[in-house]
Amino acid sequence: METSSISKKLTARFVAGSTLEEGVQVIRSLSKENILGTLDCLGENVATEQDARHSRDAYLDALKQIAAVNIPATVSIKLTQFGLDLSPSVCFDNVSVLVACAAEMGTRVEIDMESSAYTDRTIELASKLQAEFPGHVRSVIQAYLYRSEADIKHLSSLGIPIRLCKGAYREPPSLAFPAKTDVDKNYVHLMKLMFAEGVEPAIASHDEKIVRAAVRHCRELNIEANRFEFQMLYGIRRDLQRELVSQGFRLRLYVPYGDAWYPYFMRRLAERPANLLFLAKNLART
Repeated sequence: METSSISKKLTARFVAGSTLEEGVQVIRSLSKENILGTLDCLGENVATEQDARHSRDAYLDALKQIAAVNIPATVSIKLTQFGLDLSPSVCFDNVSVLVACAAEMGTRVEIDMESSAYTDRTIELASKLQAEFPGHVRSVIQAYLYRSEADIKHLSSLGIPIRLCKGAYREPPSLAFPAKTDVDKNYVHLMKLMFAEGVEPAIASHDEKIVRAAVRHCRELNIEANRFEFQMLYGIRRDLQRELVSQGFRLRLYVPYGDAWYPYFMRRLAERPANLLFLAKNLART
């Protein structure tokens, strides 16, 4: 699957390529269209400290390449890539090196949120990094979790920027809204909370209704476009992406690259079969 020509045609729409150079080429092309990028070196759940250090070094290389091409991009990481399953201290030591580099460059590290098993540890580590490198981390919060309102208030009180997404992992009804309508309703509620209390919020959604609700809310309250940004995945809803940029909104695309695309795709589809329909729909879009 990872080497077949058919697979490459499928993934080329959503994955920049197998190398860092290909990822950087994509963010350079996006920059010419006034679109920001965040590089994601695919991988998660490392099993050894050596693998965690390898992830750290790969991302340090990504930051160096971003600096070399002088593009205002960020990097997005999963803490399990950096040893969170091994120990919080191993993970913090690796990530703090990365954030220190980002701080020197004047950019930030975006910390992805994984399943609810990692939520507390992710927020704790993001808080420690914010204390050491203020303004140089952004944490993801997932709208389908019941706890997210309290988490947004906590992170906002610490001045930590937040990327709000719906959530893609399979979670039990005891922890997350099972119905899409409830998730959407909570997303809009949390989005408005972020605009009221948050710092540089990122609205991460391909849902056109939610995107338009965000635009409408900002215009009603005269919220300036440079106070927040929209975020989407590379290759998805390109029509909506172009529309937002043409209206003067800031847009950042999540650009994955690397050899680990197959487990990335399969894990997302296995965790939530609805992702397959989402993928199929966007293959047909321009």
